[in-house]
Amino acid sequence: MTTTEIIDFKVETPDGATLHAFREGHGQPLLLVSGLSGTAAFWTDIASTLSRSFHVIRFDQRGIGASTRGEAPCNMELLARDSIAILDATGIDRAVVLGHSTGGCIAQTIGRLAPERLDGLISSASWLKAGRFMTGLFGARRQILDADPFAYAAISVLSGYQPRWIEANWSVYDAALEAAPVSEQARTVMRERIDALLAYDGSADVPVLPMPVLVMGTRDDMVVPVYHQEAIATALPGCRKAIMETGGHLFPVSRPDIFTATVAEWIHEL
Repeated sequence: MTTTEIIDFKVETPDGATLHAFREGHGQPLLLVSGLSGTAAFWTDIASTLSRSFHVIRFDQRGIGASTRGEAPCNMELLARDSIAILDATGIDRAVVLGHSTGGCIAQTIGRLAPERLDGLISSASWLKAGRFMTGLFGARRQILDADPFAYAAISVLSGYQPRWIEANWSVYDAALEAAPVSEQARTVMRERIDALLAYDGSADVPVLPMPVLVMGTRDDMVVPVYHQEAIATALPGCRKAIMETGGHLFPVSRPDIFTATVAEWIHEL
């Protein structure tokens, strides 16, 4: 097995944010957009696999990792425009965009803002509108974040994976505690990201997306329950749906083989 060269680059936004990004591989451009954590690192192993067939781009979202916050108020449209800026910086006119969780909402917003830039859209463990369960869950997580960032990090992992998988991969839990948002700046960024995901409502825009769409999810997701992916599929009767029985919310990490195989097969069919 050969590995591809990873090229890192930076993008400046009009409001003063600096976005740190990575690109690797060749072929069909594929932009990976992470969820609430906002990190490029979420995709490291996935990108390594997919870059054998595609030109993969990923980045730390504003205020996360090596990217700076900037001045503009955070909402889903701003995060979508950041993603478009990443494509602009690479000189890519059209790409497939794969967004997981909050990243799926960002991807849907890119589809509304710049449909001509997308060859396809993959919405993974995402939603049209939060609803009462997610509003209650993320409202509680926001309160925990304010009270104890280590408990916030722990709950993020414990709710994101199957218990058996966490037991066998405990280093993921330890790494989450090491990366807990302990500084006030980090907690501020996470608060506004939670507010942005709860405010998102794609119920009017998603049904008119013109590009091919793949909807992915798992039936044991306790963060974004599968009925949210079912709702997206119902709103887009021409889309492809791939729902796994198990894997939890963070199934790109816990089920990487089937995740990458499903993504690659669908893109090759475009």
